Parts: sequence; C-alpha cells; structure tokens
Amino acid sequence: MDLGLKGKVAVVTGSSRGIGRAIAFGLASEGVKVTICARGEKELFETASELREETGVDVLPVKADLTISKEIKKVVSETVKRFETIHILVNNTGGPPPGGFLELSEENWVAALNLNLLSVIRMCREAAPYMVKQRWGRIINILSVAAKQPVDNLILSNTARAGVIGFSKTLSRELARYNVLVNNVCPGPTMTRRLREVIRARAAKNKTSLKKEEKKFLDEIPLRRFGKPEEIANLVVFLSSEKSSFITGATIQVDGGYIKGNY
Repeated sequence: MDLGLKGKVAVVTGSSRGIGRAIAFGLASEGVKVTICARGEKELFETASELREETGVDVLPVKADLTISKEIKKVVSETVKRFETIHILVNNTGGPPPGGFLELSEENWVAALNLNLLSVIRMCREAAPYMVKQRWGRIINILSVAAKQPVDNLILSNTARAGVIGFSKTLSRELARYNVLVNNVCPGPTMTRRLREVIRARAAKNKTSLKKEEKKFLDEIPLRRFGKPEEIANLVVFLSSEKSSFITGATIQVDGGYIKGNY
C-alpha cells in the first residue's frame, strides 16, 4: 500500500529510543525525511546513523530538552532550515515519575506539566504555521492509556496526559479547515525502559518481586503480552499518511485490550 508519504518532512521528539525511535524508523521506511531529537547526545547520534544506514533518508539529529521553550524553537528552526517545512509532528516525551498525591511536591507537578503538556503545546505552536500555510499537516501526540484509564500511583501522568487530550480535541477543530489533522495515540503497557521503571517502582512500593509486578500487568491485558514499540509506530505511520484523511480529533489506544471502558 502506498501511503503517500515519500518526500514529506517529520519531526519526532523523544526519538533516540523506545517508541519514539520506532516511529522515526517507521516514517523513514516510507521515505519521510526525519528530524529526531532527545536530550542524550550519544544515543541520538547513534540512532541518526542507524536510520540513515537502514533507510537511506535524510536525517537531522537535534539535541534538545523539550522542557525549555527556546530548545523547542531550535528544533523547529533547524528543521525548516534543513528541509524548508514540516508536514508531520509527532510529540513523544517520557513520562513523569510515579508517585501518589501526598508524596509529590509543587516542583514535581510543575515539571510534569512542563514536560508532558506544555511541551506539546509549544511544539504545536511552532510547527503548525508551516502546516497551515501549505494546507497539509499531521500532528500526532503519543500519550498513554493513563489518559483514558487512570493508573494507580501515576497521578502526574494521569493528569498531564488527559490535559493533552483536551488541547488536541480543540486544536483539531481549529485546524481542520486547513487540512491539518490532530490525533492522539495511547500506548498500553509496551516493553520499553519506561515500563521497566514503572514495574521497579511498583515492586519497591509493594515490597514484591519484579516478576510478580510484571504478572499483575499481564493479567490486565487480554492478549496476555506486552506491546512492542513497532506496533505503536504502525498506527502513527498510518495516521501520518494520506490514508487517514478523515480522521481527526481522535484518541486511539494500542493496548492489547487493556482499557476496560467503551470509549
């Protein structure tokens, strides 16, 4: 199937490892020129090298901390300088630390909202004008099932991710007239470094083994396995394409049946 993506330009944040990396590879495999960014320079440049070698596309690595507004501006300006425009924006950031309400400080809340909500708003503010001007764009925000079904001991993520859904729904309505589509993807438990951190935190909190906490997760997933980053990337690539032309304002989970609600 031709997804009509060859020659498009994408920015994928948090893309040196895990789900973001898989998304960058998925888009590059379709002929998309990709800007990848992350805070860790070594992993970032290694990923860029592997992307070029495996897909043959032009890849721009930009070291950036997305909690800093001027760093976000740098990612967009360097992308436009190199590729002239932006067609696809994938907002992907790591989750905030686990913790219950009574354990978390004001600083914890500010940091979580800055990383998981404000970074999305700022990236969209910088990239959307290029999409509006060319009357074509795709914005895809990578969230978590926590945005739809709150997860115990992840109150920071539950709150910030849900905020992105409200923002995205509103933005999708404002930008629809310009053929700019805005959607969210909510990964379920996916085997990444982040999931391993959550399992370790639960084991420490409950004074149990890693194996026991991992089993608790698996017992909640009807498919009885964890997701793979590539399985999240497959949906993102589709939503980035011409084939998704009547989908906007949607929040779609990729979770093996983890979410129990109807919506």
